[in-house]
Amino acid sequence: MLATVIHGAGDIRVEEVPDPELSTGTDAIVRVVAACVCGSDLWPYRGVTETTEPHRIGHEFVGVVEAVGADVRTIRPGDFVIAPFYVCDGTCVNCRNGVSTSCLQGGWWGSADRFGGFADGAQGEIVRVPLADGTLAVVPGPVADDEIPGLLTLSDVMGTGHHAAVSAGVSPGDTVVVVGDGAVGLCAVIAAKRLGATTIIAMSRHPRRQELAREFGATHIVEERGEAGIDAVRALTDGIGADRVLECVGTKESMDQALKSARPGGKVGFVGVPNGGPELPIREMFGRNVGVNGGVAPVRGYIEELLPDVRAGVIQPGRVFDLELPLADAADAYAAMDERRAVKVLLRP
Repeated sequence: MLATVIHGAGDIRVEEVPDPELSTGTDAIVRVVAACVCGSDLWPYRGVTETTEPHRIGHEFVGVVEAVGADVRTIRPGDFVIAPFYVCDGTCVNCRNGVSTSCLQGGWWGSADRFGGFADGAQGEIVRVPLADGTLAVVPGPVADDEIPGLLTLSDVMGTGHHAAVSAGVSPGDTVVVVGDGAVGLCAVIAAKRLGATTIIAMSRHPRRQELAREFGATHIVEERGEAGIDAVRALTDGIGADRVLECVGTKESMDQALKSARPGGKVGFVGVPNGGPELPIREMFGRNVGVNGGVAPVRGYIEELLPDVRAGVIQPGRVFDLELPLADAADAYAAMDERRAVKVLLRP
């Protein structure tokens, strides 16, 4: 089969790799219908995260189950499924506590699992899924082709934007600032609107992303950064800052922007994959009673909640995909996102 392999900074190749096989009894084989490139995939692509040897890449996909292991109970061949960006059993104490990203038996796509098998990267034609019962979410059929982009966002970006909003405690009537205008930030705008925020300030300097943010529910756009951006937020919030701030980038600068945009007693929900040394100024947070909550988003636990709204068109996160390419052109997909010519690229095997 074909799959995407990263060889180093700027070096993405689509190569022939072995077809996956069932091996543990609790696994499944899924033929990928659609996958995509994530903003976090750009860290190794840009060389920020070192690639020491070629390896499979990609962690978001939807597809159709082709085969299941003898011990799989809830997943059947023919099911259309959403795979979150990680592997989880759904039964351990951390999964039961709502933090399935810390599953005691879990793992990550493109690496060996805990049972001696290999969890294929998502940017490929076929994926072996460990712990199929816990990992995969079944979408009742039939599934129309135009639903696929929205369903694919539930594997990561929509659930991650939702986690930012939940972590910050977004409630009806809140004023919310969203730091970051990538796919996660745009989905965070959707999430804030869905949870009842009435003023949503999107920080963006990109005209097309500003337009999407407004269509998703943003009431204001702030283009400025640093102190000028903080002043602009305060000017829109009676001089005090926002009730909730959703940090969706992961840099030192974005976290500083988020913390200083929150009002005294406000809260920051952070989901940006940390890069560039984000730091928390505890003394300042202490003095202003600003809280911080979030982390890697346990999106598997959000799929059932968000799925009905996605399928009914109540929210339309699939619109973050503004470019679709065949899997064979994965290198072009990475370049388009790296150069900000695309918000998010959908790949079709």
